[in-house]
Amino acid sequence: MKPVNIAIVGLGFGAEFIPIYQRHPNVNMYAICQRNPEKLNAIGDAFKVDTRYSNYDELLADPNVDAVHINSPIHNHAEQSLKAIRAGKHVACTVPMATTVEECKEIVKACRETGKKYMMMETVVYAREFLFVKELYEKGELGKVQFLKASHQQDMDGWPDYWPGLPPMHYATHCVGPVAGLLKLEAEYVSCFGSGTIREELIQHYNSPFAVESAHIKFKESDLSAYVYRSLFDTARQYRESFEVYGSKQSFEWPLIEGEDPVIHTAKKEEHLIPERVKVPDYAHYLPKEIQSFTTQGVYDLAENSHLSFVQGSGHGGSHPHLAHEFIMAIVEDRDPFPNVWQSANWTSVGILAHESAMQGGKLMNVPDFKSIFETAAIYE
Repeated sequence: MKPVNIAIVGLGFGAEFIPIYQRHPNVNMYAICQRNPEKLNAIGDAFKVDTRYSNYDELLADPNVDAVHINSPIHNHAEQSLKAIRAGKHVACTVPMATTVEECKEIVKACRETGKKYMMMETVVYAREFLFVKELYEKGELGKVQFLKASHQQDMDGWPDYWPGLPPMHYATHCVGPVAGLLKLEAEYVSCFGSGTIREELIQHYNSPFAVESAHIKFKESDLSAYVYRSLFDTARQYRESFEVYGSKQSFEWPLIEGEDPVIHTAKKEEHLIPERVKVPDYAHYLPKEIQSFTTQGVYDLAENSHLSFVQGSGHGGSHPHLAHEFIMAIVEDRDPFPNVWQSANWTSVGILAHESAMQGGKLMNVPDFKSIFETAAIYE
């Protein structure tokens, strides 16, 4: 199969993926798109990408583009994804999928109608910690999974544009994704409570008062539920994306402080021997050798591209090359990516509906059956 011609849309966070795609054996890093021509050309020159667009519609009209990887602001995700799918392009999109449940439904239907792939690029389900727990589960070392828990706490003061006052659960996929994704569970309904109050100047943006939102998720056709909580403003906490799993044989708990090792609890030992700190390995061996280095180092060669003002880290638990590889191989192998379109819609809608629940005092909110919506949508002939 010929290499997949990919275009990256949005060159802030999106620029991290350029050299990953450039080195992937099944990809031609074909084009970039950025509204600001100066930034577009700076990035294009630095990474030697010749095909450049400052207009998204013109990019979509290019018949050479097979797939787009969207890294635009949250409120553009649904519109740009729908345009690309309907233009015959496969879509990878940074989180979340959309800002409304109806937009999620439209994307699910569009993929069914066109046969195009959609993957929400949720970093946590490809982070080394998640891959470590997934390996424990698949080997049977956790035993029967009994409960899942996750959090995402971040101080967003000073962030520009649409971020001030954003309802915490509107950006919940970093904690919903891992609790649903480990056992490939589908959220059926959710109940959420708000707690505390943010500053008045923040509340006015979205009419959302809560400092913290905490939700319980019930999974369909499962005896399992999960607990997730989020905060973005006026809550003192070091940045944390945590994921915890409690099993009958072993449980995995995230460290309280960044940089510490997580803890495995093993049942039926002497009490003082139950907890043990563990080193989480890297999972670069899952990847083609050409992109393995991107799990543990920055993507930019700062010596060569010193004019770039930002220094890159290893990136979300080493997830970026895993995300890119999964999306590309789903196209190459003509299969669903993980998460696929209806899983992405499920994870995103949990957060949207959780905030609605919090605004109504914890009311139970049913999550649409996106899998059925996908399976019953019309197919274009």
